[in-house]
Amino acid sequence: MTQYDVAIIGSGPGGYVAAIRCAQLGMKTAIIEKYATLGGTCLNVGCIPSKALLDSSHHYEDAVKHFQEHGIEIPGAIKVNLEKMIARKQGVVDMTTKGIQFLMDKNKIEVFEGLGSFKDATHVTIKKNDGKSETIAAKNIIIATGSKPSTLPFIELDKERIITSTEALKLKEIPKHLIVIGGGVIGLELGQVYKRLGAEVTVVEYMDRIIPTMDAALSKELMKTMKKQKAKFALSHKVKSVERKGKEVTVKADNKKGEEVTFTGDYVLVAVGRSAYTEGLNLEAAGVKLEERGRIAVNEHLQTNISNIYAIGDVIKGAMLAHKAEEEGTLVAEIMAGQKPHIDYNLIPGVVYTWPEVAAVGKTEEELKEAGVEYKVGQFPMRALGRARASMDIDGFVKILADKKTDEVLGVHMIGARCADLITEAVTAMEFRASAEDIARMSHAHPTYAEAVKEAALAATADRALHV
Repeated sequence: MTQYDVAIIGSGPGGYVAAIRCAQLGMKTAIIEKYATLGGTCLNVGCIPSKALLDSSHHYEDAVKHFQEHGIEIPGAIKVNLEKMIARKQGVVDMTTKGIQFLMDKNKIEVFEGLGSFKDATHVTIKKNDGKSETIAAKNIIIATGSKPSTLPFIELDKERIITSTEALKLKEIPKHLIVIGGGVIGLELGQVYKRLGAEVTVVEYMDRIIPTMDAALSKELMKTMKKQKAKFALSHKVKSVERKGKEVTVKADNKKGEEVTFTGDYVLVAVGRSAYTEGLNLEAAGVKLEERGRIAVNEHLQTNISNIYAIGDVIKGAMLAHKAEEEGTLVAEIMAGQKPHIDYNLIPGVVYTWPEVAAVGKTEEELKEAGVEYKVGQFPMRALGRARASMDIDGFVKILADKKTDEVLGVHMIGARCADLITEAVTAMEFRASAEDIARMSHAHPTYAEAVKEAALAATADRALHV
């Protein structure tokens, strides 16, 4: 039986990054993946393919709606070839997953294909697709099995017309009317893909606003811009049934007055979040305990109740984000090597890859109010930027929340072009506990979208934004 210093179950961003860092630190490392390709949900049916479709659909929308304004004239009708678009998406996925395999080979990490389950606290049995199995031994084991799409108990997913994000990434036709249950990140991103391609899209959300975990100002602005794009929203609606008859799907919900409302379309995307995936791990054999909502319980070092078994990513508490899992994978590897790493979970940024993009880090205004923290606000509209006008991306703003007494930046919330990239400036500043004045006094290249961050910082410092 082969003995490893560490075995990792799951090859998503958390798992494969943990494997690479363990190998860099001199550990004999094995990674176990039940599917034929590495990369987990993110690379195969999540982050990467959804961004590929978002970019393709964005190009199409620009060609149809904006090229003429730029002086670009295309003779003949502009058409969508969905099959080709999906094929390009798959090509991006294939290239990316092969890149992970290259990194495993480069770092001499042994890859096992099959379902990994605990035999005991130091042995993992790998059941392969051909029915054979083998067992490996490991001094330490990291659980990185991620999450799966959640549903509602009364919804029967047929994966044809009543679908999850996985099926939405490979549809064979553009829906006539796509009903999206859930106004969170996944529902809005995929809803926007098909809205751009010509579908009618209705988002049905239980809460009174979309992206409800983010700052309320972002929710309001994103819904305003998506309404301009002709998406429809039904907020404060509690879905109570989803039924399919042939090619028609009917969703019934109660609005905030308790009145029944009916929505009819040809596809329903169920996007009500994700849940920790622990099926088949046989955690009982290792003695690993779960907490509420089926997640694996861990301490501050991400150890389970069994000290040599760790868990990271979507399978534990916290935001279900690929970059959060990566940081946790690195942290566990370094802890096992005797180092003293840390993660500031308050500074893990969140992003919605709609257009305009939405990004945030730190505390929301609602959280500061609830905590009784005295703060000041600096906000700057994207439309006041020369770069925004030049590119015709004028929707959105940057909002900076700073401590009223110390001026330390407590939260940054932005919506607009390239905010997914701009948020990193805020993360960097907050990691070094910068004040709003620190950001305001930094030189920002002109003309750029990043100037909105400087201007918002100026507004927060002494209400002295220059260009508004």
